[in-house]
Amino acid sequence: MIHIPTEKLADFEKNIRREWTMTNGIGGYAGGSIIGACNRTHQGYLIASLHPPVERYLVFSKTNEKLTQGTHVYNLETSQHAGKGHSPIRTQGQRFLTDFSCDGTVCFSYAAGNIRMDKHLALLRESNTVAISYTITNQGEEAGLSITPLMNFREHSASSAVSDLQFTCEPNTVGGFTLIPAAAPGLCIELSCSAGRLFPRENQYDVDMQYQTEVDNETAGLDTHFCPYDLRFTLPAHSSTEISLLCTVHPVQDTPVFSRPQADTAAIEIAHVQEYYDSLKQQAGYGDDAFANTLVVAADQFLARRDSTGLMTILAGLPWFTDWGRDTMIAFSGLTLATRRFSDAREILSTFAQYVHHGMVPNMFPDDGQDPLYNTADASLWYFYAVDAYLKVTGQPSDYDYIQQRIYPVLREIIHAYAHGTDFSIYMDDDALIHAGSGLDQVTWMDVRVGDWVATPRHGKPVEINALWYNALCVTAELAEHFKEDSSVYRQLATRVSASFRKEFWNEKDGCLYDVIEENGKDASIRPNQIYAVSLPHTMLTAEQALQVVNTVEEKLLAGPGIRSLSPEHKDYHGIYCGSLPKRDAAYHQGTAWGFLMGGFLTAYMKVHHHSPEAKKQAMVYLAPVQTHLLEEGCIGSISEIFDGDAPHTCRGCYAQAWSVGEILRCYTQDIQKNQK
Repeated sequence: MIHIPTEKLADFEKNIRREWTMTNGIGGYAGGSIIGACNRTHQGYLIASLHPPVERYLVFSKTNEKLTQGTHVYNLETSQHAGKGHSPIRTQGQRFLTDFSCDGTVCFSYAAGNIRMDKHLALLRESNTVAISYTITNQGEEAGLSITPLMNFREHSASSAVSDLQFTCEPNTVGGFTLIPAAAPGLCIELSCSAGRLFPRENQYDVDMQYQTEVDNETAGLDTHFCPYDLRFTLPAHSSTEISLLCTVHPVQDTPVFSRPQADTAAIEIAHVQEYYDSLKQQAGYGDDAFANTLVVAADQFLARRDSTGLMTILAGLPWFTDWGRDTMIAFSGLTLATRRFSDAREILSTFAQYVHHGMVPNMFPDDGQDPLYNTADASLWYFYAVDAYLKVTGQPSDYDYIQQRIYPVLREIIHAYAHGTDFSIYMDDDALIHAGSGLDQVTWMDVRVGDWVATPRHGKPVEINALWYNALCVTAELAEHFKEDSSVYRQLATRVSASFRKEFWNEKDGCLYDVIEENGKDASIRPNQIYAVSLPHTMLTAEQALQVVNTVEEKLLAGPGIRSLSPEHKDYHGIYCGSLPKRDAAYHQGTAWGFLMGGFLTAYMKVHHHSPEAKKQAMVYLAPVQTHLLEEGCIGSISEIFDGDAPHTCRGCYAQAWSVGEILRCYTQDIQKNQK
């Protein structure tokens, strides 16, 4: 487990922005700060996925604990509420924290007087259920423990007022209670406890809880929770007490599995979850490599089963993204192949193959269950990369049979669609290069659009799209040859693409590649997209050109744990990503550093330096800020979506991002430590 000791937990201001997360494999998740407070809308002990992996609802926010012993009262609650003026009201129970630890589950350890308490949480696998195990050692006189559960029922990106929190509320025959939301009368939120007495609360609403991250984003950041009861327990003198608390969501007509938990029920269920994560690390096979093993656990947070297909998919980021085609294909190698989850890899390829439309892999599956969106030029081309990586790692005859029967026809369909033209102005021009986008389209990963404002349009021939196009043609040619088919049409087209790419994209003046070939000229902005012309398996550049591209990205764009989206020398550079949404959108692709780009950069770096021992040593130097971030910053044990382009490169955006984790795990295990396994 990753441990944060007591001396690093006392600072409320710093630690409310350091977070944790857990997932359940069907789109549900949990999260909070490492000191126990919630600091963003998308946090709580149980955000249930009602239609996996979407329709995510906060049902159980947190618990607040209070210990009493003689005349001493120890309030362990850590929270922030709106105060008068600009000063929030902070309840600082973190003063009693002695340790926070996480490794797929999380544990808060407290010391108050002569009482020690461990509060251990886990989400049960493929179930909208959270288990909380309390282990309390009382080394003094008789004491009391009060637990206040804070409940809710709202979409995970929304907020609640008192008027929204309408429930039918009934106490259970044993400790706990049942809530039926007025907004969803067919659902039951069941909270059960192994012991304790239930006491109705006079004040049943926790009003104006304030989320610091939302305040940083220039919103009110206020929420309200329903807390109808306190659970109270007696802690005998000189004794140890174990308590199980479980919360689950189920249809009203179903009987919950844990209606009568025993004292050790939660601990047993948490142990099962820990065994699951231990098995993932054992399966991945990285021995005692703590960095790799932490990433293996982090990788699991993004894998979820989709009801609509019955197959595995990848959620792009926590806490708000669903499954995006582009992100999935980039993250795919790290999340499934580097972890040796080959059956999951096959299911993910099948999931997206089912939804290819007009030769296009879906860009995203909306959270509201609507039809997929296809506004992307690169997801389909990254799909070839994922298929190729799958076969290189697995490579069994049965794997080739699967690809030939299920996937290869889809690949040919995509090549045909791109060559002859498809949606969103995606077509092959006379020079065999791919044109993409027009008007208000945003079809590359630099996809911010607010109304009629397109921050980084990139219409024309983007450099990474054409690097991917060449790679896709080469992959298809290799598959055709393996399947004893004629590959000449793909080989000939790849030769044309290569010649046009070198002629059009090489920027002799700056010693790198143009970012976009536009109708009226060439965009010489120094951006990271050019790195894929080096890092992809099939490249069109000379060795000298490839080295110059890597050197340019290293010099202009390397920024701590990420790679900047634009050189600081550019007039449109924004070095800080913060504030209101328009302010953040203006910076998103105009200087903000991205975690996933580090993977492509390090692969390219190792490639041009021939995987030498010196290159490996330098690559580990570049990985050091990522390792620090993984263990000490943002979401502990995962890698954020983005970072400020300016030092100190504060983490921003999604606190855990699939392609950030996947790409770091992939390049670390396959390029830098390639002989370790």
